[in-house]
Parts: sequence; C-alpha cells; structure tokens
Amino acid sequence: MKKSFHPFSVNLLKRFVFCRSSRNHWREFITLLFVFLLQACQVQPVDDVQPALPGGKTTDQYTNDVAVKWAALQLKLTKITDGFTPPVAARAFGYAGLTMYESVVPGITTRKSLAGQLQGLSALPKPEAGKVYNWALSANAAQAEILRSLYLNMSAASNATVDSLETAVRIAFKEADETVNERSVAFGKSIARTLYEWSKTDGGDAGYNRNFPTSYVVATGAGMWQPTENGIRIPMQPYWGTVRTFVKTNNELPMPKPLPYSTDTKSEIFSQYLDVYTKSKSLTQTEKEIALWWSDNPGDSFTPPGHSYNLGLIAILTSKADLAKAAETFARTGISIADAFVLCWRCKFTYNNLRPYTYVRLAIDPNWTPFWPAPPFPGYPSGHATQSASAATVLTTLYGENFAFVDDSHVGRINDPMRNVAFKARSFTSFAQSAQESADSRFYGNIHTRQDNETGLTEGRKIGANVNALQWSR
Repeated sequence: MKKSFHPFSVNLLKRFVFCRSSRNHWREFITLLFVFLLQACQVQPVDDVQPALPGGKTTDQYTNDVAVKWAALQLKLTKITDGFTPPVAARAFGYAGLTMYESVVPGITTRKSLAGQLQGLSALPKPEAGKVYNWALSANAAQAEILRSLYLNMSAASNATVDSLETAVRIAFKEADETVNERSVAFGKSIARTLYEWSKTDGGDAGYNRNFPTSYVVATGAGMWQPTENGIRIPMQPYWGTVRTFVKTNNELPMPKPLPYSTDTKSEIFSQYLDVYTKSKSLTQTEKEIALWWSDNPGDSFTPPGHSYNLGLIAILTSKADLAKAAETFARTGISIADAFVLCWRCKFTYNNLRPYTYVRLAIDPNWTPFWPAPPFPGYPSGHATQSASAATVLTTLYGENFAFVDDSHVGRINDPMRNVAFKARSFTSFAQSAQESADSRFYGNIHTRQDNETGLTEGRKIGANVNALQWSR
C-alpha cells in the first residue's frame, strides 16, 4: 500500500508563513495542520499508482529462448518423474508458468503483476526502481528454483539437467556488470520462493505422493464408477476438486449435472453409450490416429495438460514471440489448465459417472472391448475436453482466432505396439479446432460419451475466459 499526500500541502505552507505574523491565526494553522496529517496518512490502493519501470532493456527486447528452453525441460520432467499424473502435472504447469511471468513482468511496459488478483496471493517481491535488470537472467533463475521445488522427487540425473540448463543460460545472457547479473538472479529466485511458499497452501502440494489414497471410500450404487479393464480399485486423485484454484471466479463455477442414469434402451443416457459402442465398430484409420495422438498417458508422454502447455510453446515458436509474450503465454496456459483440472475433478467425484467400458458391458454387449483402455477415475466430464478448451481460449486471445499451426508433439515416437497405429503430426487452423479434436479423440478411443465432451468443452471455455478476464494490462 502507498501513502498519498494531500495536494493542498503547498497552500498550507503559505498559510503557515502568514500565521507566523498573526497570533490570531495560530488556531487556524493548528486545525489545517491536523487535517493535513490526516490526509497524509490516507492509504491508497496499490492499483491506483503504477510503479516505475526498472532501468535497462525491457522484457520484449529479449528473445523467447529462455522461456522455450525451460518449458521444454519441464515437459520432459513431467514425463519422466514419478507421480506426475494429469492433475498433479497441470498444477505444476500453473505455478511454473506464473513464476515465469512474474519474474519478468516488471520489465513489460504494458503488463502488470497478478499479485492481489489470484486467491491468497496478496503480494510479491518487487524490483528496485531505477535499477537495471536482465530479465532473461531473472526468468532463468526463477524457473530453475521453481522446478526444483515442484519436482522435489525428481532423480539426481534430472536435478543435474536443471543445474546444467541454469548455468548455460546464465553464461549465454550475462551482462558485463556482475552487479546487474546478481541483482537479476536474486529477484528471480525471490519470486520463485515466494510463489512456492504460496503453492504449499493450496491443498495440492506434493500430490505426486498420493495419487491413489487408500483412505478413499469408493461410492457404490447404480450408475456409479467402477474399476475398468486396468483393475485399479482406488480412483486417481479423488480429492483434487478441493485444491484451491488460481482464479476465484473459476472456483465459483457451478457443476452441471449429467443425464440421469438409466439402462432403458429409450433413455437419453442409453443413446449416449450406444453411440460409443457403435463408433468402436466403425473407426477409420484417421480416427484411430487421432485417438492415439491425444492419449498422452502419464509416463508415455508429458500428460494431457503438458500437451496443452506444449501447444503454447508451439505458438511461441511459430509466431517468433519475444520473452514478454512467451512468459504471458505460459502463465495464461498454465493457470487455465491447472484450474480446469480442479473444476473437472470436482465434477467427476460429485457425480461419479461410470465409464463406457462398464455401461456397455452391463447394458449392451458383455464382451465388448474399447479401442483404448479407460483411465482409473469417473468419466463425466472429459478432462481432455475441459483443459483443452480452457487452454484454447487463452491462446486464442493471445494469438488470434485463425492461428494456423502444426502440432508435432509426438513426432518420432514408435508406433503403438498393441494397435500398430502411427503417431502422425496434426495440422490446425485454430486453437478451437485442436481443442475439439482433443475432445473427439476420447470418443474415438471409446473412453467418453458425447455429453462428457460437450460439457467439458463448454466449461473449459468459461475457465479460460475467467483467466483472460484478469487484469493483465497496466
């Protein structure tokens, strides 16, 4: 908070000079002085006064190299580090993206910090006014610090990779003035440490240690989720819906109800599951490739939220964005997918809808095998659809409705061994189109019904819109 002095202080000084020559005016002077002191102590909101930009190059004068290298490493860490299931990974991308943004935003002339706008985040360290900062070094130090904290269980080899990248970037971007280097690194680390301490209060800290809590009692009854072909009896992250969202308005979104359960062949819900069953009998080669491309199983890839984060990286590279836009891209994308997983999981474990695997075998074909195995948690709504739509919404705001790109996320992977389907790059003319295909992929994989996807896409767009509605501009 910043103190603001009343503008009549100069006039008060003039009155003081006059009062010194007239004893009869001392009482008036004392009264005016008392009013002045009250005004001097008035507190104005931080948003009323914009802080002065530090000196040196602005963030947009740096290339995206630092942001791209760290995002690529985080995607790799997500794939190879134990316990980074989709909800856990989404949270990590949320905090890492925000950390990247906050470590460079003081050097962006058109953008402001999100401190005071996100739940529980009241303040963040500030750079010294007028001092020179190297924003590439700030981002580098901040990313190294936050990834060491978020991936606390990563291997010694991964830790060494983080250290190596941090050192390489510092050498590549260092200034001749070592004082500037040290100041920049210190600022980046202070941002990361503050944000990590805040992250520890959200209910999801070290979630990689409790993906399948044995204390959870699985709901039972008609239409409720049951273990599928993988035989896992405890669903994944059943309490994730209680994790604090970044954006308060996202936390307040209602949870739309699914269609009522019924095995009546004339019911709407029966028709939904029958569509899945019918599609499984007529999948085209392209539909199989789409199902495989977006599968993103933990351990095999960087997970579904990682896929969205990687689309942000692709947008940065395709558009040749500078460091300022790259940092904002990862912040918006990370926050949107993190909140999407909280809301989606809250809905999943409120309604506990069974997967097509269970319903079809119960009401249509007892010997049915879906194209892709169902994940171990309830179906409604689709996590793929929800997080893909939220990410697409923020990326569209940044890059436009007709942004064409090639998703090469899995190019180079060997064919799926069970189905002998190849990983082929996908081309899109918009982020909305890619989100729709991500949702469709789960229908083609026979994992989700159309209502799962439609609800996910609708709610995901709302989540992304709430992220866009934050005050990003100065």
